[in-house]
Amino acid sequence: MTDSSRTRKKVTGALPMTETRVEYARLMRQGISNAEACRTLKINRRTGMRWRHGRTVKKAHGRETTYAPISRIAPTVISPRYLSEDERVHIADALHASTSLRQIAAALGRSPSTISREVRRNQAPRAKRYAPRAAQTFADAARKRPRQSKIAATTPLRDAIQKKLKERWSPRQISYQLSADFPGQPAMNVVHESIYQALYSPQNHGLTREMTRHLRTGRRGRLPRRSTTARRSRFSGPLLSERPAEVDDRIIPGHWESQCLCQAARGRWMAGSW
Repeated sequence: MTDSSRTRKKVTGALPMTETRVEYARLMRQGISNAEACRTLKINRRTGMRWRHGRTVKKAHGRETTYAPISRIAPTVISPRYLSEDERVHIADALHASTSLRQIAAALGRSPSTISREVRRNQAPRAKRYAPRAAQTFADAARKRPRQSKIAATTPLRDAIQKKLKERWSPRQISYQLSADFPGQPAMNVVHESIYQALYSPQNHGLTREMTRHLRTGRRGRLPRRSTTARRSRFSGPLLSERPAEVDDRIIPGHWESQCLCQAARGRWMAGSW
């Protein structure tokens, strides 16, 4: 007898790319372009652009979910005077093993009062147990000192900047014009770098990322600045000075063609035909 009930197979979507996204963010902080990072990680260039600039996805129930863009700023190095996440995990494991607070402090090289305050401050209210992950989250939130920017706090300044951006003015021109239109008013004066930060990092800066389309460059994100020593060569192979010694002997027929090609290219370059 066959069962008349319908059985629905569980459909699995694409696997999460958390590790790939973390690696992509690391390459972005090194100044590598989106195309090169996508080739290295073997992902689609559109995926990299969505990760880099963020996106807003509308779910099936109608609610919109916004994914923040990847920041190119390297994470802040925390002073060793503060407890790290590894130390908090060590505290939780040691408490689970019924280790005393003084023994934990001696193992970590910390003061017993520091461990005592940490455990007392970050105990779960219901389980009465130390939660290291929540403790790290609270510590990161307490370490931040967010301050609203001048553009976000001053509505007339924000409106004046948006009006000039829609007229295709550059941020430097807007900065000079504001100084001429509002002399002696510090609240209405802003440097061009603050306008760029408000455009490319809209969090707590007042402007929206959609305003970047009014820029003459049309870029949605800032390009990293590189020194002359940090520039990468467009040639991926070894240099001519790094060739092995057997190439100069030209025993293998292929070495003759490469030698002729290099000499022809050098002659054209010296003749100025390129």
